[in-house]
Amino acid sequence: MTDADTATLSGFDPTRPRHAVVVRGGWDGHQPVEATDLFIPFLERHGFTVDVFDSPAPYADAERMADTDLIVQCMTMSTIEKEQFTGLRAAIEAGTGFAGWHGGIADSYRNTSDYLHLVGGQFACHPGKHPDELVGEQSDNYVPYRIEMLPAAAEHPITAGVGDFDLVTEQYWVLSDDYVDVLATTTQAVREWDPWHRPVTSPAIWTRQWGQGRIFVCTPGHRVEILEVPQVDTLVKRGLLWASR
Repeated sequence: MTDADTATLSGFDPTRPRHAVVVRGGWDGHQPVEATDLFIPFLERHGFTVDVFDSPAPYADAERMADTDLIVQCMTMSTIEKEQFTGLRAAIEAGTGFAGWHGGIADSYRNTSDYLHLVGGQFACHPGKHPDELVGEQSDNYVPYRIEMLPAAAEHPITAGVGDFDLVTEQYWVLSDDYVDVLATTTQAVREWDPWHRPVTSPAIWTRQWGQGRIFVCTPGHRVEILEVPQVDTLVKRGLLWASR
């Protein structure tokens, strides 16, 4: 899909100058630098000036946040100070978009429950392979699974035209509330070695309206090679534009 198609489907006006802040860091296994570098040129082609930070410190800068149309966060785990979180939430409530993928948004700042409330879904686990297959690498958690689009996805600018698709990577089991607008789900099966007794369906792609701001979350995106899957690439690009002020 071309950039023009992505912008059109998202109802996005690429002629209006915008400002994006990219916050990246945390656990290196999610390749926060390489992953965000995939999308910075895309944003620049759509009229954004982009500033990049390696901590959530800019969230505490009210003047900067007031001038920010979109925050792209790829910060797995780590911590956030009270004034930083307060600034982030205030910016979103005032209309700044907040978007990200995988653990960079759905597994950030575990010690701050108000952040989990803001995002609406929290990574709980990613059940992996059979215990006999484990080798102590990230690949222990790579399993085949399907992303399934809900009926609402057919007409939504982020997901229109994207059908169900399969991945082999981490499958996120997400704890969420019913204020998330779910566009796609994934279902964790029950395998002979699992302690749960029925399949568990989690949101895989969702949006959330918070004050005047839009939030977009895509749980696929463990590493660059997953973000480069055509469906994931399209969903993230559209989600960034959709979330922007």
